[in-house]
Amino acid sequence: MLVVLGGVVAACAASVASLRRFAVGLVVDWIPFGAMLALYDLIRGYADGLWLPAHAWPQIDFDRALGLGTVPTVWLQRHLWHGGAHLRWYDYAAWTTYLSYFFVPTLVLAVLWLRSRESFRQLATMVVGLSFAGCATYVLYPAVPPWLAAQEGLIPPIHHLFSVISGHMPYVSFTPLWKKGTRYDNPVAAVPSLHAAFTMLIAVFLRARMRTRLREVVWLYPLAMGFALVYSGEHYVFDILLGWAYAGVVYRLALRRAPSRRLEPVPSAA
Repeated sequence: MLVVLGGVVAACAASVASLRRFAVGLVVDWIPFGAMLALYDLIRGYADGLWLPAHAWPQIDFDRALGLGTVPTVWLQRHLWHGGAHLRWYDYAAWTTYLSYFFVPTLVLAVLWLRSRESFRQLATMVVGLSFAGCATYVLYPAVPPWLAAQEGLIPPIHHLFSVISGHMPYVSFTPLWKKGTRYDNPVAAVPSLHAAFTMLIAVFLRARMRTRLREVVWLYPLAMGFALVYSGEHYVFDILLGWAYAGVVYRLALRRAPSRRLEPVPSAA
């Protein structure tokens, strides 16, 4: 919710010369969007496997088959992880990519709000729809992530990398992102991966509206996020692929509801 507030401040500050736009945008666009995401956060925190058992083996079996007998997370950490005292550049890159999930969607929405109000509403609708589709799955299908499966002895030992790497980051503490606190965290909300889903949604949305040959570069973001999530032990490949599928379905459904606006491009900087 703080991230959404930051997006509101950034977007509105850029248009401070127009107090009317500030007020209308806050009431009409950002407040409903923030309220829906706040509700999602609350529901997600309570969908923690208390009602239904948390599943582990379908994801493990899928990844083990994909990895020809070895879970990809286990293979990656065996070959790339050298311990908290010997962090490599890709450890920091993976951590940064993971953390971007908490800021990039709102920053993209803030830019769209300033440049194309209709595009903002399109993407905001997709974000909310994707959030609740994921939350409904968390309630019906609680799922054990790799790091927790390793703690329970279901897969070979792995490390929960982001909690280790965060301890090496000076000045700023990101511990609240992993703590339960007011129940916005949920260790068994793993299927689908909304980190993967949102990054794919942003890539698909922007690519369809960019007017440059470099638009294919946007695919690097969901791919980098997918690698970071699997390497770190946050998600299985199964979770990533399902998250991408959710993003595609939500995107298509949203476009079908507004066919006349589906090809609206984001205005160029010029």
